[in-house]
Amino acid sequence: MEVNTLSKPILQGKTLYLHEPFALECGYTLPEIKIYYHTKGNYHPQKSKVIWVCHALTANSDVLDWWKGLFGESMLYDSDEYYVVCANILGSCYGSTGPLHNNPVTGTPYYHDFPQVTIRDQVHFLDKLRVHLGISAIHTCLGGSLGGQYALEWAIMHPELIKNLIIMCTSARTSPWAIALNETQRMAIKADISWTQKHENAGLDGLKTARAIALLSYRSYETYQHTQHDAMDETKNYKAITYQQHQGNKFIKRFNAYSYWVLTHMLDSHNVGRQRGSVENALKSIKSHTLVIGINTDMLFPTVEQKAIATHIEGAKLVLLDSLYGHDGFLIESEKITDIISDFYR
Repeated sequence: MEVNTLSKPILQGKTLYLHEPFALECGYTLPEIKIYYHTKGNYHPQKSKVIWVCHALTANSDVLDWWKGLFGESMLYDSDEYYVVCANILGSCYGSTGPLHNNPVTGTPYYHDFPQVTIRDQVHFLDKLRVHLGISAIHTCLGGSLGGQYALEWAIMHPELIKNLIIMCTSARTSPWAIALNETQRMAIKADISWTQKHENAGLDGLKTARAIALLSYRSYETYQHTQHDAMDETKNYKAITYQQHQGNKFIKRFNAYSYWVLTHMLDSHNVGRQRGSVENALKSIKSHTLVIGINTDMLFPTVEQKAIATHIEGAKLVLLDSLYGHDGFLIESEKITDIISDFYR
């Protein structure tokens, strides 16, 4: 059995199988890996403008599925002009090696034994695919949230690779606030009595609660006031309650608790200054033409973090966007972001 997963990609992508050891920062070595990815357009080594998308925590590698308005015919990144690549991250449940895949050594799924992975492990993982595809230069690497974190790390680890770096709603180091939010979600998973079981459905009730907690950090006070406000005389069936329940139930149909556990720990690991003297030193090493976008209502990665990034990357442009939608605004405000990026290129 190749993989036990509750969430398989709806659209067909491609898989790179690497039957070779893959060493992780934690000291564990995966016996082999597979990288699930999508490409849009045709690649010509001497002519193509490669756009590499780094997806966020629970997204997949099909950017047309979740980043509406930026990719596709007549959009900012039209596949007639650009070659778009997006790879599913290590530890996820959308095709790349993750906890529900079989460990080739034991012949059974990893489950709780899947090792800790870091942002830097993820960059090494991506770079394996880049080399396989024969890509020596990336016109633009862009990502938001967790995707912005490993895009930033990639620009530091390979300073000559990325011409344009576009990062949104992200940070140079995961804050204590964000780590605390992640741990609170993992506590919800651990409180689910089924989490101790080695089964693909383990921890799903806890995961439902974890998702509801996360959603509060993805939106804002203003968002809920606008979208979940009840009639004046309502005393039951509050919109905010049914909304949280709906989002939790919807999420556990497409994700699993094991991958969520691994990926939130990956997010915790982000610190570009680790083993480099300081965050400032690491950011100063970036040579990419850089655009940093923040959203004024973002509670998870507040704009003070984007300001800090832009301050220490030479020539970086900072744009702070007004949006009702909080952290998730980078996925929703496509027209505004298209204008910002177009201006950045000009």
